[in-house]
Amino acid sequence: MDHHFQINLRGIIELLADHLYSRPEVFIRELLQNGVDAITARLKLEPEHRGEITFELTAPRGKPAVLVVSDNGVGLNEGEVHRFLATIGESSKRTEQGEKIQDYLGQFGIGLLSCFVVSDEIVMVTKSARDDSPAVEWRGRADGSYSVRTLSGEHATGTQVYLTCRESQHELFEGDRLRSLVEYYGGLLPYPIRVSSGRGSVEINSEPPPWRVKYRTERERTEALLRFGQQQFDSHFLDAIPLYSVTGGVDGVAYVLSHSANLAAKRTHRVYLKNMLLSEAAENLLPDWAFFVKAIVNVDQLRPTASRESFYEDSRLEAAREELGVCLRDHLLKLSERDPERWRRFLNVHHLAIKALAQEDDECYRTFVRSLTFETSQGRRTLDQILDSGITTIRYLEDSGDFHQVVKVAAAQGLLIVNAGYVYDAELLARLPEFLPEVDVQRVDPTLLAQEFEELTLAEQDHFHELLTVATRVLRPLRCGVEARKFQPTEIAALYNAGDEARFQRSLEQAKETADPLFAGVLEAFTQRNRGPESAQLCLNGSNPLIGRLAGLGDSAGVQRAIEVLYVQALLMAQQPLSSHELGLLSQGLVGLVDWATQQGKGSA
Repeated sequence: MDHHFQINLRGIIELLADHLYSRPEVFIRELLQNGVDAITARLKLEPEHRGEITFELTAPRGKPAVLVVSDNGVGLNEGEVHRFLATIGESSKRTEQGEKIQDYLGQFGIGLLSCFVVSDEIVMVTKSARDDSPAVEWRGRADGSYSVRTLSGEHATGTQVYLTCRESQHELFEGDRLRSLVEYYGGLLPYPIRVSSGRGSVEINSEPPPWRVKYRTERERTEALLRFGQQQFDSHFLDAIPLYSVTGGVDGVAYVLSHSANLAAKRTHRVYLKNMLLSEAAENLLPDWAFFVKAIVNVDQLRPTASRESFYEDSRLEAAREELGVCLRDHLLKLSERDPERWRRFLNVHHLAIKALAQEDDECYRTFVRSLTFETSQGRRTLDQILDSGITTIRYLEDSGDFHQVVKVAAAQGLLIVNAGYVYDAELLARLPEFLPEVDVQRVDPTLLAQEFEELTLAEQDHFHELLTVATRVLRPLRCGVEARKFQPTEIAALYNAGDEARFQRSLEQAKETADPLFAGVLEAFTQRNRGPESAQLCLNGSNPLIGRLAGLGDSAGVQRAIEVLYVQALLMAQQPLSSHELGLLSQGLVGLVDWATQQGKGSA
């Protein structure tokens, strides 16, 4: 025996309010959408028909406000009212075979239910343009019941929806708020939309969006687009880039942010579907590297999700995204060639975005790479400035900690090293010989850097022998070797050099400290199995006066404490995170040095 599902309409309404529709005011969008679809259907019957939609708000003294939304679209007859308004998920915008007609905004058969979020009862009066049947009144209630009656007399073709304000939603039934919401959702719609209240009547979409207007000059167009962007987002932008994609039927404008964008932050855009606002926070329409813009676009041929606040990921969306990326890329290429001053301002703010684009596109790499700025041991330099100084071999470090550890040493020796620890930098530098074959690019191994330092003389080796013996004993439990060499600047007492293996082991140790006992045990077992020979080295500077004095103190408690403190100081200079054990060494070392100095003072007295 077959049974039928039972629908709890109140539960469905709560689902719509709490999950499907992000805000209660989207009922305005749904009413606009139904009106537009009704007009579109009537135009198929009467191509010369002039469609229009009106919102009329009345607020009787002492009574709830009433909103009447009217359209002169195709309307419904009594049979269609029963079929489409009493069955959740049934839509008049489907063919007999169930295929969705792409000319319509609504496709899911749930739009009118959104009105129950703001009103306990929906009253609809409708008359069909398809036949001579009389007008029909449909009255639906949030408890799931409804009634239908045939109306006598003359009624205009189309539909009127009557909503009485629920007490908790009175803010949405105020004149100024209503006008702003209708403009927000329907400002791009092609049919006249008029809003009337106690303060008069206004048509909210009398002007087309500026990217669909022809201007005498490109400058005039850019100024109009920037004014529109400032009005829409209440923000100043550096530039406006027109967007167009045949795939998906996309047109609009991308606004270049006036501040540097966070690569990890979500970049959301205002998107319209067939000129109806779809989402204020669409995330997947532009390429990932386009995080420096905020866009307003309309799409005609991409598939919306059920909430109509995003798009399905499919081949059409992917192709549209690629075409929009070409619009952005071509604009930037043209800007760099024709307007150096504007290009410089753009690059000062969005150099990271250009690095991302250069990584994606060979033409952009070839055009932009010499303008890109890198951090070096001789300050921030563009690649042009580096190459113009006569350097033909570019050395770089992939880890920012390694760079900050050796930057003073490299600068003192006149050696230019690039910090490629920032996103995209290492990849961009590694590809440089593909485009500039005369330039050699070398990745520097920080563990080999000390080998270029000056070696100690035989007499100096004798002088430092006991200090190195003590340091070896102190640092062995820390899995760190030690050596002594001479390098500039002399004020640096010690350098910490770590290879990939040492950095990996340090990351494991740090993870163990914050992990739960079970996972910490797993990490410990993994650490023991993969622990290789020492790949970290503390290089003592034989030219540093402090190191020279320590070498003359023999094997004492003070020297041991000094080695521990120098080790931790070198870690900090290399921007290595300290473990709890290393923090303890620093604290104990400082206290021990003070105690040792005090004892030495007593002995002298």
